[in-house]
Amino acid sequence: MTALAAGAFRRTDAERSDQRISWERIEQAFFAAGACHVLAWACRDAYADRSVRVAAMRFEGERQAVHTYAKWKGWAFDHSGWNPEPELLAVNTEFEGHRLERIEITVGLAEFCEQHDHRMPHEYWRNPVQRAHEYLSRHRPPWA
Repeated sequence: MTALAAGAFRRTDAERSDQRISWERIEQAFFAAGACHVLAWACRDAYADRSVRVAAMRFEGERQAVHTYAKWKGWAFDHSGWNPEPELLAVNTEFEGHRLERIEITVGLAEFCEQHDHRMPHEYWRNPVQRAHEYLSRHRPPWA
């Protein structure tokens, strides 16, 4: 699958205000905008033996992460599957019309959510962790 910009799947006002409506979106939309961080941590946990890490994009000079993904040896995993990390950064930067910078995430999920105003899995309409693992299983990793 070719990398697609996460912003192309931004939630509507209704999806932002109603967790059930947000939950009912197709998986790619759900994990592109609204639960990308849950998917990134699911990937990291599923491939702990591969030293998969978590990274995020933010607008240059900003604190807030706008998209989170897993990374491994130059590859990135997000709603678009596995793609070269530079390609993922480029497609998102082009879509946003602003330069995005990559930041390494070195804290756990709870601290990340607190720092970046993201929801913890238990704060969703339903817990998205199992959904993230099912979505992850549909995408062949680059080492397979």
